[in-house]
Amino acid sequence: MITVTEASAAAQPLARLSDAGVSIWLDDLSRRRIESGNLAELIETRHVVGVTTNPSIFQAAIGSAAWGSPRSSEAESGGGYEEQLADLAVRGVTVDEAVRMMTSADVRAAADILEPVHKATGGRDGRVSIEVDPRLAHDTAATIAEAKQLAWLVDRPNVMIKIPATKAGLPAITEVIGAGISVNVTLIFSLERYHEVMDAYLAGLEMARARGLDLSQIHSVASFFVSRVDTEIDKRLTLLGTDEALALKGRAALANARLAYAAYEDVFDSAGSPTQRGDRWTALAGAKANKQRPLWASTGVKDPAYKSTLYVDGLVAPGTVNTMPEATLDATAERGEITGDTVTGGYAQARADLAAVEQLGISYDEVVRQLEDEGVAKFATAWQDLLDAVTKSLNSMGVDAE
Repeated sequence: MITVTEASAAAQPLARLSDAGVSIWLDDLSRRRIESGNLAELIETRHVVGVTTNPSIFQAAIGSAAWGSPRSSEAESGGGYEEQLADLAVRGVTVDEAVRMMTSADVRAAADILEPVHKATGGRDGRVSIEVDPRLAHDTAATIAEAKQLAWLVDRPNVMIKIPATKAGLPAITEVIGAGISVNVTLIFSLERYHEVMDAYLAGLEMARARGLDLSQIHSVASFFVSRVDTEIDKRLTLLGTDEALALKGRAALANARLAYAAYEDVFDSAGSPTQRGDRWTALAGAKANKQRPLWASTGVKDPAYKSTLYVDGLVAPGTVNTMPEATLDATAERGEITGDTVTGGYAQARADLAAVEQLGISYDEVVRQLEDEGVAKFATAWQDLLDAVTKSLNSMGVDAE
């Protein structure tokens, strides 16, 4: 348990981050975290106001616990899933249904814990995200159907359905928003795709308005992935090995995210924008629509040479969300340097940094396309690993799970 003294000390950088307009969401969830009171404790002591999940998170929480993998400390006690797995086995469910029931149960429980935050913030925070089956990332119709099913199954006003920002995902985002379901758009790497995501959101709001829905009840975030951009570009810079190339390491990810925020301002600035998107937003804002906030995802630092809070300290801007794994949350509490807005004054340098990378022969378009493909594949692999682990568990209980 966190002591009062520790909580007070931890609150300082995290409180400053929250006061600067950044909503702190936890990028992790497990049944043990819920049942032990840990999630409630993080909300109370560490300014956590939301939770995100993804297939990799659920694979770590459920998959290894379900089959007793030594990779997970929760595996020793089953991670809290034993009783539900046994009930599912008795019912003879398919593995897909079993996984859907377990993940939705965790998200529903987390949403209940965060309901007071949801109410206090008028629906802005207190959100819990659950992702559509990543195997559907390139199937628009199936993604729409799965999103609607998940929203119905979780049945909480503070749930967000995660839809990947693939080409097939874009029309799904529009349709799901148009149905009045709040959406977390995930796996955004490129500025071009981010513009398309904002267009999809605006189109969804327009559809919802035409259907007579209350736009004030629809929320969305756009999850812009950060650290993976540095991982890939740094690798290429290292291969070049020149002083000029090495000097650019650790700068591309922040530059990319900062320019994403500039794009967000162009569309959603309350003063209005001279662009077509800005005109559309002005009309929707008049109908009490909510801005689609940028969310900084993949904020855990991969390179030990970099400060562990690089993607927190360097991405402080009002109206954003930073979703952190617990290690990054702890690092920010202990040594975060939160000194105010570190985004809006850096647009010129951000453009210069990305241009310098391009001038060295590293294609931005190629990198972000590769990262999107790898992101979808990584989540699909994690999901399959989870299905395989749950299949083994159900089979061990006498169920032929397919």
